[in-house]
Amino acid sequence: MNKKSKIYVAGHTGMVGSAIIRALKAQNFTNLLVRTSKELDLTQQQAVATFFETEKPEYVFLAAAKVGGIEANNTYRADFLYENLMMETNVIHQSYVHGVKKLLFLGSSCIYPKYAQQPITESSMLSGALEPTNEPYAIAKIAGVKLCENYNRQYGCDFISAMPTNLYGPNDNYDLKNSHVLPALLRKFHEAKEANSTSVEVWGSGEPLREFLHVDDLAKACCFLMLHYSGNEPINVGTGLDLSIKDLALLIQDIIGFKGTIIWNTEKLDGTPRKLLDVSKIHNLGWKHKIGLEEGINAVYQEKFIQPGIHNR
Repeated sequence: MNKKSKIYVAGHTGMVGSAIIRALKAQNFTNLLVRTSKELDLTQQQAVATFFETEKPEYVFLAAAKVGGIEANNTYRADFLYENLMMETNVIHQSYVHGVKKLLFLGSSCIYPKYAQQPITESSMLSGALEPTNEPYAIAKIAGVKLCENYNRQYGCDFISAMPTNLYGPNDNYDLKNSHVLPALLRKFHEAKEANSTSVEVWGSGEPLREFLHVDDLAKACCFLMLHYSGNEPINVGTGLDLSIKDLALLIQDIIGFKGTIIWNTEKLDGTPRKLLDVSKIHNLGWKHKIGLEEGINAVYQEKFIQPGIHNR
């Protein structure tokens, strides 16, 4: 992949895709190919085939996906399964048909069993039952990993899969019904502070342990893997560090400066008890994350709520 290679970033308006665009531009890759979902519906087989026939990208970052938090995953189960299956199937197959030199598929740590041994190694996939609330999304992502693996095996393609841990950063989703835990907590505590509220309700018990990676670190990892990794097995991307949701809430409360109390709504689902990735494989290749959690949350809070748009100035 050289600086003038034609690189297609699928899902470039999303949090991950936009971060990959930033990372590629920072490394002086100049021939970037993008389409919005209105311009190209990746669930439509013929539209994707026509796009690849016309544009002939050399490299593909497949970051397009239908994503959401626990409630969204549990509510729109068929949509999450169908749309993600269609997008990845169409893009991966057409990448094969039109001779893409290398493709990176973005999976998710939810592909691993709910009670996987911690930290979770790449070999844990398909070794146990999935977390029920996001099983359809996880199955779609597992299918994407297996598509890459088997196009490699059958056709000799160089298609790889990266499994990021929980992400946060610019262009995240702050809709309380559909967002993940970190952006939801940022919004809740910020709005509570602005309204001079005395308390904030947080879903669950606060006991589950989670790992968080800044999306700009993920994007740099994706570029690194495109240059330095080939193989049938997926590769984890994370920090190797986790904390409880309770400690995350306390950290965000402190960063924002909210002085009230936290009320834990234990009627809401906790999800997987712990989800920490074993990142020794990518560490051994020479990549490690750079952005600490407190530093990253501080930056995101400033960009989103204090000085909107600062990241792109």
